Amino acid sequence: MQAKPTESELEILAILWPMKQATVREIHEKLTETKDTGYTTTLKTMQIMHAKGLLRRDEQNRTHIYFPAVDETVTQKNLVTNFMATAFGGSAKNLVMQALGQGNPSKEELDEIRAFLDQLENEQ
Repeated sequence: MQAKPTESELEILAILWPMKQATVREIHEKLTETKDTGYTTTLKTMQIMHAKGLLRRDEQNRTHIYFPAVDETVTQKNLVTNFMATAFGGSAKNLVMQALGQGNPSKEELDEIRAFLDQLENEQ
């Protein structure tokens, strides 16, 4: 079973997934674009993530390079499944209705949602 990332760990993973690999400094620079955090906090969080198995680390050079050890899609699926079970009593309908009611989806997004629903129906 994959460790569940905290909110801070998820922020780091969201930066690292598209980058594929990065140093603590690179991750910290991206983080500080949106939040006020210290370098040592970023370092400690990434060390904890490594210990939890969320990150892998190449220690060949003086500057360690970190890699995601968890798949983005699998992590998202696990988080949504957990959230749906705890916050919405396991109801996908209630989760989707709440999510759509909070945002203002574009026509393109609604078209994609309709196409996805059609695909789900055709698979049953």
